[in-house]
Amino acid sequence: MALLIKNGHVIDPANGIDGVRDLFVWNRRMADPLKWQSGAYDPVVDGKVETIDAAGKIVCPGLIDLHVHLREPGQSAKETIETGTRAAAAGGFTSVVCMPNTSPAADSPSVIALINQKAEEKACINVFTTGAITRGIAGEELAPIGSLKKAGVVALTDDGHCVQNNELMRRAVEYARMFDLPVMDHCQDYNLVGNGVMNEGQWSVRWGLPGWPALGEEIIVARNILISEKTDHYIHCQHLSCAGSVRLIREARKRGVKISGEVCPHHILLTDELVGGFDTNFKMNPPLRTRADIEELLAGIADGTITVLASDHAPHCAFEKEVEFDQAPFGILGLETELSLFLKALVHSKVISLKRMIEMFTVEPARLLKLKKGSLEEGADADITIIDPGLPWTVDRNQSLSKSRNTPFHGWELTGRAVMTIVSGKVVWRL
Repeated sequence: MALLIKNGHVIDPANGIDGVRDLFVWNRRMADPLKWQSGAYDPVVDGKVETIDAAGKIVCPGLIDLHVHLREPGQSAKETIETGTRAAAAGGFTSVVCMPNTSPAADSPSVIALINQKAEEKACINVFTTGAITRGIAGEELAPIGSLKKAGVVALTDDGHCVQNNELMRRAVEYARMFDLPVMDHCQDYNLVGNGVMNEGQWSVRWGLPGWPALGEEIIVARNILISEKTDHYIHCQHLSCAGSVRLIREARKRGVKISGEVCPHHILLTDELVGGFDTNFKMNPPLRTRADIEELLAGIADGTITVLASDHAPHCAFEKEVEFDQAPFGILGLETELSLFLKALVHSKVISLKRMIEMFTVEPARLLKLKKGSLEEGADADITIIDPGLPWTVDRNQSLSKSRNTPFHGWELTGRAVMTIVSGKVVWRL
């Protein structure tokens, strides 16, 4: 298997590369094109070397999304590993990390084995699994963390739920440290949040909907910082949405605490005022916040407080969303639109450089989860994303490769998107 990518602008933050050059893939791995030209490789497997002209395009390591709900097993009406990974490939992602809130929950080696088997059979990209922190994601009893590690999980999380018992969470992180597994946490204090369905503020009062206060997130972020500091282990705060969380993490990271956070595109492009149309595609957890929260999230991205970009891809069936706002499930699609949305919110708006954005999609998640991904160096897996940064396109939910259609970005006109996704040297998607 041999592939030559010519004339592309290669951005490889892991190796400090930012310029026009050729890339060569041999036997599923990155190889040196100069060595190939000198005869060091024999690329004639099928009689030819496939050549791709990437002139005018960005060529980078395959993008990684560390927060994705693939819904299998048990919720395949919403999404499957096959459809979810096809959507990911169309978004430029060569690797995704799937959350454990499936049916049954991914809290045992047998469920992890089932997911891995399905991924091997049906996935067109790399699928990494996470294991639940607690049995059944119920927050009452620790899952068998050692067995989950042996089964191949790359992190622990109860995403979709949050461990409320602080003692249990502390012990979970201590065990996770023993097995060198980072912990990822959905930050939500149930007592403070109650039955809240949108940001607590003037708009929740106007629309007559129960409020989900920012404090409900911030108090768990503070808890995680204290536990991380006490245990000297990594806790990653998922889908941050409010200003206070950014300030807490910024101060903790300055002290060397092993705490990190991620942001999703909807939390920096949409505000709670939009809920006024009662469109359930604007209902997500945590909810849309205020313009002030967005400004602080952007500042946290710009100064390096927030290190990872992710989608929280959460597909739902149409009938589930076609109900009253407060009865609808939380969550929206994200895999096919997030790259373009982050280009709009971060690069076109000059919050960060394109190189830094790619780093937040490659080096940072790979480092956090200890994945051997995110690099184009010789010998690395040939996972590559090719992006046309100037390509205009319009989001059309009816063209989505996901099984679901729950996106608030239908009809948005965007600039820049992935045009080719390559996994282990094989083109798995092209525009």
